[in-house]
Amino acid sequence: MKNYLLDTQVFLWMQNEPEKLSKNLNRHLRAKDIRWHLSQITIWEIQVKYDLGKLSLPAAPKDCIPEVIEKAGLAYQPLQDEAIFMLGKLPAIHRDPFDRLLAATSIVNGWTLATVDSKLKEYPLQTIS
Repeated sequence: MKNYLLDTQVFLWMQNEPEKLSKNLNRHLRAKDIRWHLSQITIWEIQVKYDLGKLSLPAAPKDCIPEVIEKAGLAYQPLQDEAIFMLGKLPAIHRDPFDRLLAATSIVNGWTLATVDSKLKEYPLQTIS
């Protein structure tokens, strides 16, 4: 089984605007041989953006995100110390700390990162978009 990690934007589009996802991403999302992971980093980013008024959700993140994760059948990935330590080895390509941690998590675990962020594709990891 292959393991893929969703970046925050892809996760949000999956739930709220699936028409924005590419045909390639949609095909991968339906594949039976892929285990999809959602990182605690994404939950943290969603909460921060929600608190700042930059993200609209039907309810507070704590009241809707856990149910979405369960319904989508995603594997929840807690933040790993190894990913945090990997940050010191990554080039300063991306300034967003959430995206850098998602890249580090993908690298540490050997997972493909599902992202539409072109900056993340510059890191030494496998991506799909």
